[in-house]
Amino acid sequence: MDYQRYSSQFKAAILTKLSQSDLSVRQFAEQEGINLSTLYSWQKQFNTSGLNVTKVSSSDKWSSEEKFAVVLETATLSAVELSEYCRIKGLYSEQVKAWKQACIAVNTTAKPTKRAKVTPEQKSDKKRIKELEREVRRKDKALAETAALLVLGKKFRCLLEGQRGQLISLTDRQNHAQLVSTAVASGARQDKACEVIGFSTRTLQRWRIGGEVGADKRPTAIRLEPGNKLSKAEREAVINVCNSEEFASLPPSQIVPILADRGEYIASESSFYRILHAENMLHHRGKAKPRNIHKKPTSYTANKAKEVWSWDISYLPTTVIGKHYYLYMIEDIYSRKIVGWEVHYNETGEQAAALLERSVWAEKCLKQDVVLHSDNGAPMKSLTMRAKMYDLGVVTSRSRPRVSNDNPYSESLFRTVKYHPRWPSEGFKSLDEARKWVKEFVYWYNNEHCHSRIKFVTPSQRHAGLDVEILAKRKVLYQQKRNEHPERWSKEERNWQPIGAVELNPEQHKEAA
Repeated sequence: MDYQRYSSQFKAAILTKLSQSDLSVRQFAEQEGINLSTLYSWQKQFNTSGLNVTKVSSSDKWSSEEKFAVVLETATLSAVELSEYCRIKGLYSEQVKAWKQACIAVNTTAKPTKRAKVTPEQKSDKKRIKELEREVRRKDKALAETAALLVLGKKFRCLLEGQRGQLISLTDRQNHAQLVSTAVASGARQDKACEVIGFSTRTLQRWRIGGEVGADKRPTAIRLEPGNKLSKAEREAVINVCNSEEFASLPPSQIVPILADRGEYIASESSFYRILHAENMLHHRGKAKPRNIHKKPTSYTANKAKEVWSWDISYLPTTVIGKHYYLYMIEDIYSRKIVGWEVHYNETGEQAAALLERSVWAEKCLKQDVVLHSDNGAPMKSLTMRAKMYDLGVVTSRSRPRVSNDNPYSESLFRTVKYHPRWPSEGFKSLDEARKWVKEFVYWYNNEHCHSRIKFVTPSQRHAGLDVEILAKRKVLYQQKRNEHPERWSKEERNWQPIGAVELNPEQHKEAA
């Protein structure tokens, strides 16, 4: 094996560097890549020759700073490393331990300093810190409540489904009461947890009368029969008449008048229907289709801007067949202003929630119960979107299932977009091009386009409340021109009155005949 030979100058330089280093001999040897025994051998050679490069002074002459430095250097050394260190420095391990105890004693018996006088600036800072800590605690509570309500929304199954007085089993009562208790323990308020599940706090209190969740007592309650109830014989007479050969094909609405013409009266028409229904004999018959009962859409009225918004997502075609971009748009139905828009590669609840948050902040309507109407698409009903709407204080409104005309404002807006003269019929080449085109369209629509449904003022003017003054000036102008040439006016001048309130899915009022 070939051994590497080092020159005397190299050895002296290494030992000088060691004496100036704060590292232990072992750490220094590892750092320089020299064997530990070799380094000790070099030290012994130089000390024997009278060239002491460690320059170790007497321990009695060491200053307090040097002793404290020794304590710090030896704090992490093992017993063997401490012994090596002491031999190099000319110390004893007992001396190092005594210095360490002295340092500890000094720090332990140190007298506390006098309390400094608090300046007004410091008082103000402390007050501000307390306010910030209070705000942080409030936000932590709100965040914990939101998280608890989100978890609760995933676990529960709606029991009431909008119907009051429905019987709920004891097991369901216990499960839902436990869910509320878990949400409250996680930081949610009880009334908010009950609101998510679908019943009131009073209902939960009624369930817990006596400290435990009890069963519904209505099924076992004793009820007196009403005095006007039909007897068993009368009910059988109704069934026999309806099933007789003469009336087998007639409904109760015709049976009762025929019996009345004969001077016979068994029961009212409604009693006939009720008895047949109870006996499972009231079903649709004949070739005609049964009557479909459609639920009326929820109606909202906007009396000013920032009260009711409508939003939807539509396709933007590209130059590649089968590929589309997705246009998100939020419109204020009162002013017809586009308050938020974005174009993305896909449609997700996260992107819709981000757009809604940006729009609410831009319009400065946080926690103002703005109604946001949409259809029943996946992004609209996503958990992320629902949570964001809850955080922003936005009220949910959705179209009826399988009804295409319950979101008319967004549909009309998208028609205006796609029938614009500058609409690229060949499609968009890139996402940036689509966003640039939509940005220019939105500026034109909000600030230059005179909308026919708001008396030909721009959406931005109506959104800012300037339409009343503009329309009043138009009315004065028309009256002035009519007074100058009345022969040119065969009818009243044009109506320039503001349109007032705007309704979303208004109820249809039937006129009296």
